[in-house]
Amino acid sequence: MRLRTPFAVLGAALLVLVAPPLLTPGSGADTGTRIPGLRIMVPNTPGGGYDITARTAARNAEDAGLSHGIEVFNLPGAGGTVGLARLAGERGNGRLAMSMGLGVVGAVHTNKAPTTLADTTPIARLTEEQDIVVVGKDSPYRTIDELITAWKAAPGKLPVGGGSSPGGPDHLAPMLMAQAAGIAPRSVNYVPFDGGGELLASVLGGKVAFGVSGVGEYLDQIRSGELRLLAVTGPKRVPGLDAPTLREAGLDTEFTNWRGIVAPPGLTDQERDRLVALVTELHASPQWQESLRTNGWDDAFLTGDAFGDFLAAQDRNVDQVLKELGL
Repeated sequence: MRLRTPFAVLGAALLVLVAPPLLTPGSGADTGTRIPGLRIMVPNTPGGGYDITARTAARNAEDAGLSHGIEVFNLPGAGGTVGLARLAGERGNGRLAMSMGLGVVGAVHTNKAPTTLADTTPIARLTEEQDIVVVGKDSPYRTIDELITAWKAAPGKLPVGGGSSPGGPDHLAPMLMAQAAGIAPRSVNYVPFDGGGELLASVLGGKVAFGVSGVGEYLDQIRSGELRLLAVTGPKRVPGLDAPTLREAGLDTEFTNWRGIVAPPGLTDQERDRLVALVTELHASPQWQESLRTNGWDDAFLTGDAFGDFLAAQDRNVDQVLKELGL
């Protein structure tokens, strides 16, 4: 999470990645990356960012010959903490991993979940991406300036939808937008959805005034004209998309999200190293590099203990931001 606001400057500096030597591309058996029966859990509904990331990673790994028969399944609930509890309960299972990100960090805090990411085995951070501010094609708001003007006039009457629970990225981004616009975050009418797939229908149907989600989740709908893109939340414009940053729109804030992979606790060093080797080879593959470009994801690769340190820092940052926003 990268947050820069008038009231806080938060974010963890990228840690130096000391990766194991790259293995020779080829069959998974040759590289030691093949994990028979590997399953990847998605802790929210189909169509969201965790789901897209997991299914893309599984397909790319198979296309690159790194592994075969990877199963991706969904276990939604409570902002990802239902899946997190399931993962922690699979202690010692080296054939299970979970797609996750900043939303799970936030959900642990807002749901006061007994299981935290400290109860998992960190494998890798894969991507970073901006959030986007979107409305349906029939929305009266054609620019971010028009939306902010209407929002400031009646913040409680313009519901904003996000594909994460309170404390997650799609919640934090509009709260920081509100703060920068002079709107009290507590007055924002935030409507949470369990993933971007559920949010999309409400944005298209006009049930929320606008939606906030990851850039990679709605590219097809933006390009087809079903969604109107008003702004991006990161430090620079997204290539190929005609939308200003929040700073260009006069809001002194920026925000980025990230996603990664964790595994159950209690793995042997060999089991953990095999999972790290798989994602390291995936990261080096042309298939994954093309997926980064296609989905508008920034490469944010970080593995093992360094990723664990990053998770601990993110946990502290989310706690601090929620307190500073009065949430």
